[in-house]
Amino acid sequence: MREKVVSYSFFFLGLLLFGFANAIAVKVKYLGLHPWEVLNVALFQHLGFTIGTWSVMVGLFFVAISWFINRKYINIGTFLNAMLVGPFMDMFLWLDILPSATNTPLDYLNLAVSVVIAGIAGGMYVAGGVGAGPRDGFMLALSERLNASVSRTRIVVECVILGIGYVLGGPIFIATFFYTFIMSPIFQVTLRFFQRMRNNLIEAEVRVKV
Repeated sequence: MREKVVSYSFFFLGLLLFGFANAIAVKVKYLGLHPWEVLNVALFQHLGFTIGTWSVMVGLFFVAISWFINRKYINIGTFLNAMLVGPFMDMFLWLDILPSATNTPLDYLNLAVSVVIAGIAGGMYVAGGVGAGPRDGFMLALSERLNASVSRTRIVVECVILGIGYVLGGPIFIATFFYTFIMSPIFQVTLRFFQRMRNNLIEAEVRVKV
């Protein structure tokens, strides 16, 4: 029981932080967004709804594709990820508690904070071990089906998504091309950190029982 509580606590807190980080980035979107958010914002600008709603719909779309390609990467965590990150982001935007763009160097600081928080959030929710996100699940399924490396598949997929977002007029600028280079190292470090923390919290109960 304790293992599930700890795992889902890491998972949900990670998703909440991820939504928070995305909301900060959206406030300074003129500096550029992550390829997936470029697409979500572009769809929002053209078709309405909210950015978070498009995050949910795009996520579920790729869950459906992954289901047919290789469903072993689809589980409850994948659906929860697809359904929650967008609404969390919309919630923080609706609360209007985040600093708006000032067109000064302060915006770059806000963006940097967003990227760092997103990297930490990714490490936290993955460390929960509940399941891969819809986009990660899709890239894992596709890489296995094509017998290609995950990194190469990720680059190709995100370039395609970025291209679609660009055609639709999404916010692409210099920051867009640095997301992966900055977030990935933070993700790797925090993933190991939170995995150790999760294991220590679970093992603590075992030691107490013994």
